[in-house]
Amino acid sequence: MLRLSLLSSATLSLASACILAATPVRAQFGGPQAQPTTQVHDATALKPPAGSRVAIVEFEDMECPSCAMANPILVKAAAQYKIPWTRHDFPLPQHSWSMQAAINARWFDAKDTKIEKFGDEYRDYIFLSHNAIATAQDLRAYTETFAKAHKLGQLPFAVDPQGAFAAQIAADKALGQEIGIDHTPTIWIVTSQSRGAPFIEVRNPESQLYQTIDLAIADTTPAIQPHKTSKTPQKPVKQPQKTATQPSPAQ
Repeated sequence: MLRLSLLSSATLSLASACILAATPVRAQFGGPQAQPTTQVHDATALKPPAGSRVAIVEFEDMECPSCAMANPILVKAAAQYKIPWTRHDFPLPQHSWSMQAAINARWFDAKDTKIEKFGDEYRDYIFLSHNAIATAQDLRAYTETFAKAHKLGQLPFAVDPQGAFAAQIAADKALGQEIGIDHTPTIWIVTSQSRGAPFIEVRNPESQLYQTIDLAIADTTPAIQPHKTSKTPQKPVKQPQKTATQPSPAQ
């Protein structure tokens, strides 16, 4: 887990600061005592994409230290289980550059191809570099480096001049608020046609993510019906008839 090892104690301190911040929203990561279950008001969005039985749904803030800690675990799980991972923006007001990072990610989303998902790669890259990004200027420098490395051209001075990306982010945040989200990261394993819970919140990815996905897969795997063998009546076997031996005429 190389990405996890790059997150220093300074990041952990920032995570604690986010949890304790006196704001309407908070960041979370740690034991269950520090992570109250989200009270879901509207579960409409908590379902997998069409054609999938199990998926990850996450609401994230790109400046949130807890999101940075959870990200490599989510990356690995989505790849290992080959399940969709739906990522929503939920920038927190106490973070100075999280909104710009989300706008940048949308700019890279617009350059996605069938093979390359530049937007998600950028998100992962920023989370990986999180410990080195302190200001909006730092973010700009890392963003330009990413664009250059992927041969995507010069990053424009105004990434979102018409505010279209900001509107998409605002819609994501409104969706999260309708659900009942008040912290980041908020992560659910969502299912379709499950015999168990339709969605389960993962409050501690490091200890709960894999076992929750395993449970969801088991609950959505179609039950194996017993194979019914057709009983074909057997035809009676005809026994060869014995012919009576005629006595030979007396000589």
